[in-house]
Amino acid sequence: MKKKYDIAIVGASGLVGETILKILDERDFPINNIYLLASSRSIGKTLFYKGNLIPIQLLEEFDFRKAHIAFFSAGSSVSKDYAPIAADSGAIVIDNTSCFRYEDDVPLIVPECNLDRLGDYSSRGIIANPNCSTIQMVAALYPIYKSVGIERINVSTYQALSGAGRNAMDTLKTETIAYLENNESDGKESKIPFAFNVIPQIDIFLENGFTKEEMKMVWETKKILGDSKILVNPTCVRVPVFFGHSEAVHLETKAKISVKKVVELLNKAPGIKVIDDKASEKYPTPRIDAEHNDNVFVGRVREDHSHPRGINLWIVSDNVRKGAALNSIQIAEALIEQVM
Repeated sequence: MKKKYDIAIVGASGLVGETILKILDERDFPINNIYLLASSRSIGKTLFYKGNLIPIQLLEEFDFRKAHIAFFSAGSSVSKDYAPIAADSGAIVIDNTSCFRYEDDVPLIVPECNLDRLGDYSSRGIIANPNCSTIQMVAALYPIYKSVGIERINVSTYQALSGAGRNAMDTLKTETIAYLENNESDGKESKIPFAFNVIPQIDIFLENGFTKEEMKMVWETKKILGDSKILVNPTCVRVPVFFGHSEAVHLETKAKISVKKVVELLNKAPGIKVIDDKASEKYPTPRIDAEHNDNVFVGRVREDHSHPRGINLWIVSDNVRKGAALNSIQIAEALIEQVM
């Protein structure tokens, strides 16, 4: 009989938490008991799982000895306080926040790239899930990296509002309606509107002039690939899209590689789907292809005419699914196959 596991989801009422629950159901993850945990603001709410209503429980009162695996998606401060408690209680923590990503004894996993590091969780009992923009990029670039090496990555991201949470999506809806109805505010608000706008800042600015979101891509790419020498130059931009991050990626490879070979590698790679038919003007977009889809889509593959070993790609993926919830569940699936 197939073994089943007791699962806890911390931050179950949030956008990523709800998506984790949905994908666990879709993929028929072998669950015995499931515990939905959140703050007191969510007590009294219920969520559907396998046709049943599951009540949300108070995180502060939960005994993590009940759980084999605990998914954390309630913000870094919650993970900082409760993930060690869960791990010390015997649960394996899969953390969706940035809290532990840059600690040497916590593996940072993208299953298509570095499952060989999965066993490193044993020192802390914690596995970190990378940032959404990093996940889709390294998943697509890994086959090229393994084939010919990559010296430098220039990337500009076009990131959906779901990456900022449900409130940001609601704000976009409200602003869009107000704009179209010519009913905007008098302009005295200090915040920059999301609707019909492009904002070249995600997270805070750091001393080097980059935002924290941009530096996450630098730090995480190096750690996931195990390559401290790879150069990553990102610009992260928020756009008025609900689901699906897009990335314009420009590679400088160590050895020359043809467009044909790149497409061949990507077509063989797990979780990657190539949509690249220039004659028919076909390429992936977040709304048509990525939204609510598990794949990482790649298109616009072409040589860089300005660099002898340059390759350009367009990468699109659902940031809430592959960029967060699905990647976490794939880690859990690997755990029960390889470790537990």
